[in-house]
Amino acid sequence: MPVAAPVAPGTISPRRPVPASIPRPEYVDKPAPAKFTGSEIKDAETIEKMRIAGRLAAQARELVGAAIVPGVTTDELDRIGHEFLCDHGAYPSTLGYRGFPKSLCSSVNEVVCHGIPDSRIVEDGDIVNIDITAFLDGVHGDTNATFLAGDVDEESRLLVERTREALQRGINAVKPGRRTSVIGRVIESYAKRFGYGVVRDFTGHGIGTSFHSGLIIPHYDQSHYDDLIQVGMTFTIEPMLNLGTHDYTMWADNWTVVTKDLKRSAQFEHTLLVTADGAEILTNP
Repeated sequence: MPVAAPVAPGTISPRRPVPASIPRPEYVDKPAPAKFTGSEIKDAETIEKMRIAGRLAAQARELVGAAIVPGVTTDELDRIGHEFLCDHGAYPSTLGYRGFPKSLCSSVNEVVCHGIPDSRIVEDGDIVNIDITAFLDGVHGDTNATFLAGDVDEESRLLVERTREALQRGINAVKPGRRTSVIGRVIESYAKRFGYGVVRDFTGHGIGTSFHSGLIIPHYDQSHYDDLIQVGMTFTIEPMLNLGTHDYTMWADNWTVVTKDLKRSAQFEHTLLVTADGAEILTNP
C-alpha cells in the first residue's frame, strides 16, 4: 500500500442554511436529543414513511458518491448532499445534532467515522466514506458507503469490497426470533478471515422517529447487547472494518475518529426493516 500523508483537519465553512419550510428534528441545536420512549416495533404508517426517507437518503448517498474524484473537497461533497436533501424537502439529520456542523459525515482513509467535511482535497488513491441521513415526514433514513477516488491500491479495494460483504452478511443474519448478537458474530467471523480489526465502540442503532432510539447493534461477537429480533423493528447495521487494530483515537473536535495505527478503515450502512422472513433494506435508491 502506498504511503499517504495522514488526514489532517482543514477549514470548516459556515453552516449551510435550511429553508424555513422544512421541519427540523427536535434535537437541532440542543445539547442532546430527547430520550426515545416509543416502541422499536413500527406501525405500518411509520414504516411507509421510513421507506420514503430511506430511499431519498440512498439517492443522496449515490449522488455524493458519484462526485468523489481527485480534486474535490469534502466540503463540496457536503454541499451536494445538503442541497439534494433540501431540494426534496428533507432535513439533513446530522446538521445541528449534538453540535455537528455539517449535513453529512465524510471519513477519508484512516478516519473511521464522523469526519467533518472541510477544505481537504480528495487525493488520487483515497477511500472516502459518505454517511448521510434524511429526516423527512417525521422519520429518519440513515445510510453510508465507502467510495474509491481515482487509482486505489489493491489492499484498500479489497477492504472496501469485504466491508460491503460484511454488511450483507450481517443483513442476511437478521431473522425474527434470533437475537441481535448474531449480527456481530457473523460480521466478526467474516472479518477475522482477513485479519481486519472490527470497530467496537461505534455501532448500529434503532431508528425511526428518533435518529438513535437506544437499541444498540454491535458488529463484533459479544453477548451484552442481545435483544430479540422482532417483525416491525427498524435499525441500522453499519460495520467499520480496519486494516489494522480496532483501537482508535479522537481528534480535538470530539467527532473525528481515526484508527490508532493510522491504517485505513471502511464502512457501509443500511437502515433495515425486520420482516417475517428476514430484512427489507430501506436505504436502496
